[in-house]
Amino acid sequence: MLHGARVAVVIPARDEARWIAETVRSVPTFVDHILVVDDGSRDGTAELARAALPAGDERLEVLLHAEARGVGAAIVAGYRRARALGALAVAVMAGDGQMDPRDLPRVVGPVVSGEADYVKGDRLRHPDVWRVMPLARLAATAALAALTRRAAGLDALSDSQCGYTAISARALDALDLGALWPRYGYPNDLLAALAARRLRVREVSVRPVYRGEASGLRARHLLTILFLIARGAIRRRLS
Repeated sequence: MLHGARVAVVIPARDEARWIAETVRSVPTFVDHILVVDDGSRDGTAELARAALPAGDERLEVLLHAEARGVGAAIVAGYRRARALGALAVAVMAGDGQMDPRDLPRVVGPVVSGEADYVKGDRLRHPDVWRVMPLARLAATAALAALTRRAAGLDALSDSQCGYTAISARALDALDLGALWPRYGYPNDLLAALAARRLRVREVSVRPVYRGEASGLRARHLLTILFLIARGAIRRRLS
């Protein structure tokens, strides 16, 4: 627990055999539940995740999707399981090890203390970002954040695409989880849903971590994200 609150970490993973064991082992000991959601992997990700912790460590649970449903759907599956387990704060750490576990108390803290309903990591305000993040990705991230900020009415939003997050039980109960976009664009759709319900969104600086991997973002994904941003703006105006 963290300050008396039960904490869960959801780890969505698809074909992350290279990094999943390291990611699972990196989760801090204050976390009560580690929920790996294997989203249709074909490389043994689930088996490697199960073997990452010593036998008898009851914190770890691996959820399986027989077919890939998308990162958003994987996170939602983890959210639902975390709520069933009684978690009051639920963080997300990607299965590729791109989220520094040293930042987890900072990400979860405002949710546990009741200061925020949803916390997003902000890589763009970290001093290492210009050294670590590829320039093209940095520019795209900043541009999408500006569009999402305007569409959702979240004036302080800096890094809409960062997946290092924490959410409160209160927010999970207020959201229609089944209506959230299941694939690329999920963070933008979730931010719009949070803003529409006037839930408190906060950002904290987190370390950007890159290991030379190629981005999975494609032109079609960008079009989907832009569509979701526009849809969020329309819904906000109609509400």
